[in-house]
Amino acid sequence: MKTNSLLLALTMLTLPLVAPAQTTKTASSPIMAGKDIAVVPTESGKVRGYIHNGTYTFKGIPYAKADRFMAPTKPDSWTNVRSSMTYGPVCPMDVTTSTNDEIEFPFHHDWGYTNENCLSLNVWTPQLTAAKKRPVMVWLHGGGFTAGSSVELPSYDGENLTKKGDVVVVTVNHRLNILGFLDLGAYGDKYKNSPNAGLMDLVASLQWVKQNIAQFGGDPDNVTIFGQSGGGGKVTSLMNAPSAKGLFQKAIVQSGSYITSFTESELARKVSAALLEELHLQPNQVDSLQKISYERLNAAGKKAIRKVGESLKGEGRPAFGLGWGPILDGNFLPNQPKETAALALSKDIPLLVGSTKTEFGPFNPANRPADMEAAKAALEKRYGDKTPAYLAAVKKAYPETTQPADYVNVDINFRENTIRQANQKSGVAGAAPVYAYEFTWASPVNDGIYKSMHCMEIPFVFDNISRCEEMTGGGKEAQALADKMSRAWIAFAQTGNPNVKGLPAWPQYTADNGATMIFDNVSQVKNHHDKELIEVATGKPL
Repeated sequence: MKTNSLLLALTMLTLPLVAPAQTTKTASSPIMAGKDIAVVPTESGKVRGYIHNGTYTFKGIPYAKADRFMAPTKPDSWTNVRSSMTYGPVCPMDVTTSTNDEIEFPFHHDWGYTNENCLSLNVWTPQLTAAKKRPVMVWLHGGGFTAGSSVELPSYDGENLTKKGDVVVVTVNHRLNILGFLDLGAYGDKYKNSPNAGLMDLVASLQWVKQNIAQFGGDPDNVTIFGQSGGGGKVTSLMNAPSAKGLFQKAIVQSGSYITSFTESELARKVSAALLEELHLQPNQVDSLQKISYERLNAAGKKAIRKVGESLKGEGRPAFGLGWGPILDGNFLPNQPKETAALALSKDIPLLVGSTKTEFGPFNPANRPADMEAAKAALEKRYGDKTPAYLAAVKKAYPETTQPADYVNVDINFRENTIRQANQKSGVAGAAPVYAYEFTWASPVNDGIYKSMHCMEIPFVFDNISRCEEMTGGGKEAQALADKMSRAWIAFAQTGNPNVKGLPAWPQYTADNGATMIFDNVSQVKNHHDKELIEVATGKPL
């Protein structure tokens, strides 16, 4: 029986894939797909997507191509209509071989499939017409600068956001890790673009948007880049990139204000030299790096980073910035973010910036004390005799705090960096407005252990509560907050001002007022609400 079943299955796979006439989709069907449906011309050729519940959807469109370590160039053209209905490949990265079941549950990762030819993007739009110019929102995925993709989380799907705000949503794949940030500039002009190739990909994607998005109903002169975690770091990096100037008009950084400086080229080149040594290559054999397998290159890169880190430690030098990420190469990134020239570059870009209340705290099971005595004991290991002052400061910043774990899980690092980025941007004379937020809504799922963890706000921004029920619970309160947050993000993309009906008046942020929108079931604006807490926790003035 098993053999016969297998033969039948194999036979069916060889039959022509022709659907019966009665399954032909009509305008009333959730999905419309076919030869003449959702066809759009681009500079490289026509692409064909599909329509889902009235939203035109295109996936895996090539926006550029690139050889390993080289700058991206325009993609090859095609003559036939290119089917663009499924996500493109993601950049090679470390293989996921295991997960923490309890922590993986709310995320629902889709790891995709990998290929170094990964420069593609996805588009959601309400209508295919250049007659109406809709705001364009370009999402840069998280995962630091080493991992992640545009398909990684269900919250990244752009359909609901497109519907909610009559906007065009674009999400992007690009080169990461050693493929995107290996500084080989010391080995000849051929490799001058290698240090920030991954960020150059993002500039190429924005150039594609500039040249093609009108055909998808978008306004190429009203583009907002937004991203979370590593995606927020990419937004910050692009604000400092001269080649990206004019390609976007607004910026949103979500839990991604950690890029306070770029890796110095001298340090990045130590890693490259150690990599060649690890692979037993001489400097004049650097071209060999373009041909060896990614697996071998990746493994050697990790060893090189460890080797350089140990060397720096032996010299008593900090290894800050050691790893894959943006590099101060004097070319793509000519200045550190705090320098006057860098601040001037993004002076006219309105910024929306924020973080979540607990970020990575809930990921650690040790941060779930059973009672206040256990909470105090855990905090004393961090803050010593400052613990009583810390506890009082938490209660002052968040009066609703009652559970022992609520004291242990409060994030300090992301919040402090958010404030510092907001202060830096708003402190530039005549600069565009800054708006700050903190997401404090706590998920009820799994006995509430996820709180307002890292990534929790993304389903709210994209209005994807129903797609992310394992993370949000899918309840009415979550949906009500998502309605407000998604409309605020859309309003910011439209005008540079996130004020919308249903939220309190949201003032511009300044270092003096510390005005922060607190997103929760009852949202409110507070001024410097956690200044004392951060200063107690860090031991330095904010």
